[in-house]
Amino acid sequence: MTEKTYEEVPVEKLRWRCDPNSFPMETTEAIEPCQEIIGQERALEAIRVGLEIKSIGYNIFVTGLAGTGRFTTIKAVFEEMDVKGKIPNDLCYVNNFKNPDMPHMLSLPAGQGNSFKKEMETLIETLKKKVPLMFENENYLNKKKELVEGFRNRQAEMFREFEKKVNKEGFALVQIQMGPYSRPGIFPMVEGNPVNIEQLETMVEENKFSREELERIKGKQAEMVNALEDIFKETRKSEKEIKDELSALDTEMISPAVKDSISDIKERFDYEKIHHYLDEVQEDILANFHRFKEKEEPSPSPIPGLVLPQPADTYAEYQVNVLVDNSETKGAPIIVEMTPNYRNLFGTIERVVERSGVWKTDFTHIKAGSFLRANGGYLIFNALDGLMEPGVWPALKRTLKNQVMEVQTYDPFYFFATTALKPEPFECNTKVIMIGDTHLYHLLFNMDDDFKKIFKIKADFDSVTGKDEDKVRQYASFIRKVCDEEKLRPFDRTGVAAVVEHGVRIAGRQKKLSTRFHLIADLLREANYWAGKDGSQVVKEAHVDKAIEKRAYRLNLVEEKIQEMIDDGTILIDSDGMVAGQVNGLSVYNLGDYAFGKPSRITVKTSLGKAGIINIEREAEMSGPIHNKGVYILSGYLRDRYAQDKPITMSASICFEQSYSGVEGDSASSTELYGLLSSLSGLPLRQDIAVTGSVNQKGEIQPIGGVNEKVEGFFEVCRAKGLTGKQGVMIPHLNIDDLMLRKDVVQAVQEGKFYVYPVKTIDQGITILTGVEAGERLEDGRFKEGTVNDLVDRKLQELGKKIKEYEGGGEEAKEKKKKKGKASCNG
Repeated sequence: MTEKTYEEVPVEKLRWRCDPNSFPMETTEAIEPCQEIIGQERALEAIRVGLEIKSIGYNIFVTGLAGTGRFTTIKAVFEEMDVKGKIPNDLCYVNNFKNPDMPHMLSLPAGQGNSFKKEMETLIETLKKKVPLMFENENYLNKKKELVEGFRNRQAEMFREFEKKVNKEGFALVQIQMGPYSRPGIFPMVEGNPVNIEQLETMVEENKFSREELERIKGKQAEMVNALEDIFKETRKSEKEIKDELSALDTEMISPAVKDSISDIKERFDYEKIHHYLDEVQEDILANFHRFKEKEEPSPSPIPGLVLPQPADTYAEYQVNVLVDNSETKGAPIIVEMTPNYRNLFGTIERVVERSGVWKTDFTHIKAGSFLRANGGYLIFNALDGLMEPGVWPALKRTLKNQVMEVQTYDPFYFFATTALKPEPFECNTKVIMIGDTHLYHLLFNMDDDFKKIFKIKADFDSVTGKDEDKVRQYASFIRKVCDEEKLRPFDRTGVAAVVEHGVRIAGRQKKLSTRFHLIADLLREANYWAGKDGSQVVKEAHVDKAIEKRAYRLNLVEEKIQEMIDDGTILIDSDGMVAGQVNGLSVYNLGDYAFGKPSRITVKTSLGKAGIINIEREAEMSGPIHNKGVYILSGYLRDRYAQDKPITMSASICFEQSYSGVEGDSASSTELYGLLSSLSGLPLRQDIAVTGSVNQKGEIQPIGGVNEKVEGFFEVCRAKGLTGKQGVMIPHLNIDDLMLRKDVVQAVQEGKFYVYPVKTIDQGITILTGVEAGERLEDGRFKEGTVNDLVDRKLQELGKKIKEYEGGGEEAKEKKKKKGKASCNG
């Protein structure tokens, strides 16, 4: 192979360098901390629009990678906009005296909820003290005594008159004992003694008493009994009247005090709904005033020595349950819910167990959630956390669509519930901001029609931003901010430059900076740690580099194991020499927290046949759809380049050797094509050059991902086997701007120990790998003799002729066999 010189990537383009002298300060202590959001202009505008439009449905779904400053940005926008607004009302639940299962909701200006609650507590405490004293008033006691004595006198007078009448008729009124009770009985007098009818019946039978007289006595007795029943009816009627009179007297006594107290509360809370509620309270208190009297002595225990606890009257129905107290709220509330389950978001109705073991609840056990506390303001929570909780998404959709919320207990096993409590719903005006990722957003957008109606604003956070002087300056200010917040050592200008360079490396393009600031902050913390180990008062470039190196060391165990297998020869990789139909492809292993590149041997074998290109990975079901597409593209390239004057008749198998897991992606399609052309032409390929890049049907090399990891991966293999000064990597020309190679790789290239070749076309790449000119098509349709394309074209022609000869020879043999068979039959 003739030694030739090929285009290389200039050293200065292998890694963008941030000039430390471009910073005007010695350390970050000389600059102001960052107070602005870096590189999220689109997301900022979307959040502002969502916050300022008050119409229904303009809730915000924030998307982007973790660490891009989503929550920090939202917080900064709130501070920037100075979201004060109107302070929302306090929300309370009170008893519904007509239907206790449907408590009333009261809305009061901020701070008045607890005031109203205290007024109601004061009212009850006042009545508990005043009412017993009223019933001890001498005027009240005299009136009560007068009513009671009048009733007793009338009752006694009726019985005296009745007793006279009974005696006059020859009967006696006798009290008959019946167990613990006694009742009056009417008996006839015989010889001055009361006698019952049964005795008179016996005397009649003995002829000691006349039958006529007995019948007369029985008739009179029946009249007397009826008269006694009339008296009892009159007595019961009088008892009811006296009870009503006593109740009216009691009401007359306490009514002024109750009305005056409630009137005072009405003056303080001049709201129609409050007045209506207080009217119900007044009516209930007057109807149940006996509860405010002094408690009577408890009845004796049925079991001597056993003292049963007496339930205390809590007057719960007159309490006020303040769900939301905005007395200390400054402007519109901003609630961040870290655990967005149903209870925390939408509240619940708690239940308690009574002494009897029965579950019970009432309006005092209604508890507010974050949604209610954020009413009139903003509620922020993580979308995935909320969607994973049962019941949250349906309730959230229902509430945001209807702008009405009803507090209920989420109970999927509703048959265990013991309450039918249905609190009065309330109108809500809460702006919801959910933070999630792009995949979750599109999933909801496409699968749930309601989502697009209630989350009309998408705030998309980018993971990269343009690299210019302002952004680099903001990076430095961000470093100062983190150092101040976490008490880190200051970074000198070389340390700042190293951090900026790492931001470019994470971004994946020289023209971009990463906005995944949690990764940058981690680097700052770890660099500060190594500066401390070094005894330095400032963090320098060496400390940042060491932090990057040590982090990679903590995560690269798998990479080292693969490298050991390559070094031991377990994984077959050549880094020198030339072999036909064999080429080193480059793959990226992404472990999630760490990604690295390693070469893979790709072999191609061609032969006579009509099978076309056989993708062994696909046949073994180890190939992904993108990789399969890349292999199909090879057939298109071959047809376009070599099948314009003849059909292609060949069989070719392509294999990733020692690949025991799946293969995906099209970045090896150009590599596979080089191996195919080598196998057809018979020209060996350089094994000291690894290849990456996808190809289209026109033979143009297209950019790929992970270019830095791939170059560094082959560099590590070559360094382990020994750098020869000829090894290198071919990359797509369009990936030059993505290069941000490690400093040791750049140094090796600078010293002429390693090379990076940018390639635009297959022809350019095959020339580098074989050392033979690719060859252009001449006017007669052929390729220049001796070139790669010429050799491939001749090989395909040769295969076509051979298969035609083979198939033709086979037909002649069949005909001869048939003729021979017929001759045998005729003979």
